[in-house]
Amino acid sequence: MKIKTFFYCLKQGFINLKRNKLFTLASVGTITACIFLIGLFYAVLVNIQHIVKSAEGNVCIEIFFDKEATDEQIKDIGEQIKRRAEFGTIEYISPEQAWENYKNQYFAEDPELAEGFADDNPLADSDSYKVTLNDVSMQDVFVDFVNDLDGVRKVNYSESTADTLTDFGKIVGFISGAIIIILLAVGIFLISNTIMIGITVRKEEIGIMKLMGAKDMFVRAPFMVEGVTIGIIGALIPMGVLYIIYKKVIVYILEQFNGIENVMTLLSTGEVFSVLLPAALIIGGGIGIIGSVITMRKHLRV
Repeated sequence: MKIKTFFYCLKQGFINLKRNKLFTLASVGTITACIFLIGLFYAVLVNIQHIVKSAEGNVCIEIFFDKEATDEQIKDIGEQIKRRAEFGTIEYISPEQAWENYKNQYFAEDPELAEGFADDNPLADSDSYKVTLNDVSMQDVFVDFVNDLDGVRKVNYSESTADTLTDFGKIVGFISGAIIIILLAVGIFLISNTIMIGITVRKEEIGIMKLMGAKDMFVRAPFMVEGVTIGIIGALIPMGVLYIIYKKVIVYILEQFNGIENVMTLLSTGEVFSVLLPAALIIGGGIGIIGSVITMRKHLRV
């Protein structure tokens, strides 16, 4: 397409927007509402996933060794664990450290009760590996693997906690995905109607252009410009509003709930919108193009 033709199509696209002001505003408003809700669900979803992921990092698997296990065997067990795809972190807990942890947990208020074990560590054979996974849904597979290793006496893990976190994450993902798909479909439908009105208004003009030999792309380009413009404007407005709201909500939560960052961490504004803003622009422009293409296929045969 020549530069002159490109600017002509661009100009005609903006003329269409101006000519159909009411429907243009209605479409922009609808896209704004759709992308606002999509952005809102995304912000909530990624924070929930972040919280669940953080919680998964606290789900530990304790691996205890046979009394006869040598240092070499214990080291080899650790090396095999590190080679697993689901491996996250590993920490060796010595018998002395195990006893210290036990004392701090159960004798914190009465430390003198633990003095009787000063020369006799009751957890002398309780050295272990403390392992976390990068994918808690693979916990059962990992535990089966570890149980088959030579030198492993026992594996402690919480199956219910891992299943709950995995199922919760999946449910949130499915619900949010379904809502986003519905909102996208609504946006495409409304943009299609706006462009259809533009085609109806210019039906005779388009017919004359085609009789004079105008190519399909030349005829379609202004309507594609119209759809993309509506989509991008409809994406920029909610992103600005959401940015302000999200920033204020984060500040409010941190101020009102002191110490909440020790329990769960929320993603910063930059972390959320570095993905959300370009995604919203792509979604808005994509809805505009798809809406234009669908409408033109149905109504451009003049």
